[in-house]
Amino acid sequence: MKWGVIGTGNMGSVLIDAWLTSGVVAEDDLWIHNRTLAKAFDIKDHYPSINVCTTPERVVKNADIIFVCVKPLQVIPFLNQINKHLRPEQCIVSITSPISVQELDQVVPCQTARIIPSITNRATAGATLLTFSDRIEETMKAYLIQSCKLFSIPVEIDEAVTRVSSDIVSCGPAFLSYLIQAFIRASKDYGLDEENGTLFAEKMIVGFGKLIEEGHYSLKSLQEKVTVKGGVTGAGLKVFDDELGDLFYHLLQATHDKYGEDRHHVANQLSK
Repeated sequence: MKWGVIGTGNMGSVLIDAWLTSGVVAEDDLWIHNRTLAKAFDIKDHYPSINVCTTPERVVKNADIIFVCVKPLQVIPFLNQINKHLRPEQCIVSITSPISVQELDQVVPCQTARIIPSITNRATAGATLLTFSDRIEETMKAYLIQSCKLFSIPVEIDEAVTRVSSDIVSCGPAFLSYLIQAFIRASKDYGLDEENGTLFAEKMIVGFGKLIEEGHYSLKSLQEKVTVKGGVTGAGLKVFDDELGDLFYHLLQATHDKYGEDRHHVANQLSK
């Protein structure tokens, strides 16, 4: 099948890299467009056989599966723009959480799905979150799931847990990166320079991931293995117990508030 991408920004480019690295699609079967064409041509510099299109309509004309990787509030207007060019056998895939597949079905005359990626997919790792419309054919659904298995662990989720699942899978790497950078900054006050602090943290993260991936430990058992009774690690964990409080509840509330705002705007777009 021929694949298309509308929007080659952060996540669009991550998906393109993941697909071509893992062999999901051949370069010459991939059609891409970005509003700023230079960004699409930057990708072509790395993958010379990719087809860069000057208009999104040309992507729609040539692709069987079209990933819409634009900002959430741009999705519905964009789908209205290309609606008349879509064919029933095609599949529109949105990567954004505030728009459900049922809402996609209201706008386009073809099959629909939602696949929420993670930056970890760039390393052919991590999860992807999948939701399918009732309109999608079983062969297309199976094809998308199998394709996602080549660069991720695909997990089909219910609409009700879309935002919180995305907070862990998609936003989670940024949240953890922020926390670890704060850890490194604090270590400077105890004599550790930033270069070595960053090196130690990055290597720790890589090793941590391998321990989990290879099944040596779960998150809980790893913590227990490192924590010796009466030791330094336990003293540090007590600070988390005392001071972490409702931090992550507040984080989830903030992401859900923003999600609610976007959902409200999407509802207004659909009612016009």
